[in-house]
Amino acid sequence: MTVHGTVAEGFEPVREAFVRNFTALGDRGAAVAVYRDGHRVVDLWGGHRDVQGSAAPWERGTAQIVRSATKGVAAAVALLLWQRGELDLDAPVGAYWPEFKTAGKERTRVRDLLAHRAGVPVLDRPLTPAEAADPARGAAAVAAQAPVWEPGTAHGYHAQTFSWLTAELVRRVTGRTIGAWIAEEITAPVAADLWLGLPDAERSRVGRVGPIPEPTRPGTLRLRPKQAVADAYADPASLTRRAFAAITPLPDENDPAYRAAELPASNGIATADGLARFYAALIGEVDGGRRLFTPETVAAARVERSAGPDRVLVVNTRYGLGHMLHGPAAPLLSPASFGHPGRGGALGFADPEAGIAFGYVTNGFRTSVTADPRAQALVRAVRGVLG
Repeated sequence: MTVHGTVAEGFEPVREAFVRNFTALGDRGAAVAVYRDGHRVVDLWGGHRDVQGSAAPWERGTAQIVRSATKGVAAAVALLLWQRGELDLDAPVGAYWPEFKTAGKERTRVRDLLAHRAGVPVLDRPLTPAEAADPARGAAAVAAQAPVWEPGTAHGYHAQTFSWLTAELVRRVTGRTIGAWIAEEITAPVAADLWLGLPDAERSRVGRVGPIPEPTRPGTLRLRPKQAVADAYADPASLTRRAFAAITPLPDENDPAYRAAELPASNGIATADGLARFYAALIGEVDGGRRLFTPETVAAARVERSAGPDRVLVVNTRYGLGHMLHGPAAPLLSPASFGHPGRGGALGFADPEAGIAFGYVTNGFRTSVTADPRAQALVRAVRGVLG
């Protein structure tokens, strides 16, 4: 297996783990990037752009859809608006979005929305992919939805509805779409290859994604998600299944129209370097350039806002203000880390105490929800390097 790119001295174990992802864990095409104290120390890629193994090789600038890893970018938008004094986390969502004050959601606070405590992880009538891509339809659907628990009293992963909740809140506060805000206020200033709403000019850089089988090797266990999550997802009446089925049927993630939409819960597109560079810029200057979060905002991002049994994922999860926090369900580098995985593969996070920012993207999706074995192998390698 030929892997391309570079690693700084001491980070060779990350290359070794990346190679094993192809030879032992079945990766088809992938990339990983790591920044330390604002400088890139790992930049690796390998395999093919197409998950089916077409001749076109993965290149350094190849990008992929990162699914729920996009939620970490959307969370950063809200925190930056709070940092600038434009968003009050303790205000009712209805103060910015009056139509949201219906069906028992009148007291839902902005921090409840971000911490998966809003109580609207499902839609009584799911949206089609075309309806989901229409921001007005999505916003109207979640505004009309009655909560399935009293907002603020419990938490559960808003797998799809996080898109319309955050996108509409940002539009009401800024007058811009969340994709435009990210492009103008985050990715352009820090030169990160990351998009929400893929521009036509970048379409040729994005490879084809799809499912790949779980690896099975003699003498090892088949890798799969926690059985409780799998069982819950198999039940059509469960909150788990209904949350992920808020868009029905599931969109074609290779469809250019879907990639051009702005769904901050699920369809951001990034290179591994773009994802890592974004997180590096949250916690410090990147290559001597701009820093996005103040130290106070970094501290706010790390504060636990939800913890314990997740009513949707049915395992114990931990959330800050939109970011997942380190824990058994979503292991990151250390308890100081904050970030977000993407279902089936991708992962991005920052660890301000270690000065580390991490990004992994792949074109082969598996059934893992929050802790893909390939991403975890790379995180363990980074942890080992740091000692």
